Amino acid sequence: NIQRCHYGDSKCIIESMNRIIGSNPKGIPAIGMKPVDVVDISDSEILADNPSGPVWIKLRMFEQVNYGFENTTITAVHGFTKDPTSSWVEIHGEIPSLVHKGRYVVCGRFWYFTLNSTGESVSDFQNFKFALKLKVIMEYRNNKRHLKMYKLVPRVQMDRWILWLDDFFPENFDLTIALNKVINQNWVEIWNELEPSALNVFQGVFTHLIEDVFQNVSYDDLFLEDVKYNHSQ
Repeated sequence: NIQRCHYGDSKCIIESMNRIIGSNPKGIPAIGMKPVDVVDISDSEILADNPSGPVWIKLRMFEQVNYGFENTTITAVHGFTKDPTSSWVEIHGEIPSLVHKGRYVVCGRFWYFTLNSTGESVSDFQNFKFALKLKVIMEYRNNKRHLKMYKLVPRVQMDRWILWLDDFFPENFDLTIALNKVINQNWVEIWNELEPSALNVFQGVFTHLIEDVFQNVSYDDLFLEDVKYNHSQ
């Protein structure tokens, strides 16, 4: 039972989104909603490529999954009007803890350390907040309007990023512990170096979660019939 709303009724749309996410962690295949309790991520590459900076690395991630999207709270939406192509569509939300697990291959330099290793990684983005700006076009199929995203721009912020990378130095576990400690003590500086390429990864993750719903369900079927209704857009 999906709560339908009037076009532009942001309060109702937020309530409906939160109810759907909270009640369906395994997704809803009939509408193209993928599982949100375990989210697979395509192989990706994260770069910090400023040779004069303290962090200069090439980090390839694979066999990745995210945990925690099922605890998402949508906090604001904009642009879900009768004609969503006339402006950006925005979705804002927050997640108490977004956990990323996977395997990595890294090479480069981290302050005085030379890196060339592979292993398992675990990240915890605490009090993770996101704002998604979507640019959409309208497609007509079977006399119904469907949205198609052609641009998604994410912004993210967090209160804390905790990262653990196994086997930085396979022959020296104490040094691996020490380097992970330095990383977590300086996480803000490291995130600033990695953020541009990390946002590309988040763009792919959010696109993966959203696009099939637009593909499977017509935009008009998501809303109540268009009647005179006073709302603030």
